[in-house]
Amino acid sequence: MKSLSIASTLIAMSSIAVQAEPTVGFDRFAVQADHRTAPIAAGLWSPVGRTTYAGQVGGNAVFQPVDAYIGAALPDDKMPLIVVSHGSGSSIDGTAWLGAGLAELGALVLVLNHPGTTSGDSSPRRTVRLSERAADLSAALDHVLADSYFADRIDQDRITALGFSLGGSTVLGVAGLRLDTTSYRDYCALFGEAAQDCLFLMRGGVDFDNLPDEFSADMSDARFSRIIAVDPGFTYAAIPESAEQVEHPVQLVTLGEKPWVATELRAEGSGLVEMLPNAEHVIIPNAHHFSFLPICTDIAPMLLIEEGEDPICDDPEGSDRAVVHQMSIDAIAGFLDL
Repeated sequence: MKSLSIASTLIAMSSIAVQAEPTVGFDRFAVQADHRTAPIAAGLWSPVGRTTYAGQVGGNAVFQPVDAYIGAALPDDKMPLIVVSHGSGSSIDGTAWLGAGLAELGALVLVLNHPGTTSGDSSPRRTVRLSERAADLSAALDHVLADSYFADRIDQDRITALGFSLGGSTVLGVAGLRLDTTSYRDYCALFGEAAQDCLFLMRGGVDFDNLPDEFSADMSDARFSRIIAVDPGFTYAAIPESAEQVEHPVQLVTLGEKPWVATELRAEGSGLVEMLPNAEHVIIPNAHHFSFLPICTDIAPMLLIEEGEDPICDDPEGSDRAVVHQMSIDAIAGFLDL
């Protein structure tokens, strides 16, 4: 295990450069999955083999969009594939900045919506059914590997699962990490509403004495050779013996020097950093959990106050979300040799 800290002086960037043309492609499609009652919405960010028409992905009143060539042809190269699991209440659109940034560096980035934990459909009781989310990732991977156009361009020795927040919990499950329901119950009893994850689940009436089997199930998928978990939750419930058996290289990314209680991975928190035998821990300075969300519009903070929503656009004093995004992409790219 090694521990890294990225100094803010590495990036001297204070705003997003305005680009005349997109630099990446994006295409949406649907994934059939036996464990879901309806197809899963998915999409693929990619380098561009041939341009089509320019469009925008992910824009709304709160978040700025990302430009892309819609449905552009892929290059005829073998490229690494990164499968992204979004956080609670997010979506394909919420990960657009990440997908585009990694595609610019030569990766194919497969994104998808997790039913029951996505924008406008985020249920606390479905949040703890983690194995369903892991199965979504496996089904999306099945889909692109079964399509010869995609499969011929995927380096199958370089398939990564990357997740943020609840998505981080999901990809750690894909790596083979198992969770203990009793440990999680005890954690929520100890921290109560001070733990952000426990508070959300309490609001939905989750019974911590009777968590579903999907919370602690085996979710592993050996096709993923590397794992990246950004501010993952549920790690206080990690079974140490299962962590010790995770052979994959794992990158754990912490947003800010003082993370949320729920996402503290060091010894003063869940201790996951030390449990995993082949883990790299990266701390992104001058950031917090919401910094991994898209860049906000100018009117977003006012809208969120009017709606009584979480202050998801309020970054730490002196922080620039675009800088945090670039530092995160650089850290991920370094880990994956992009």
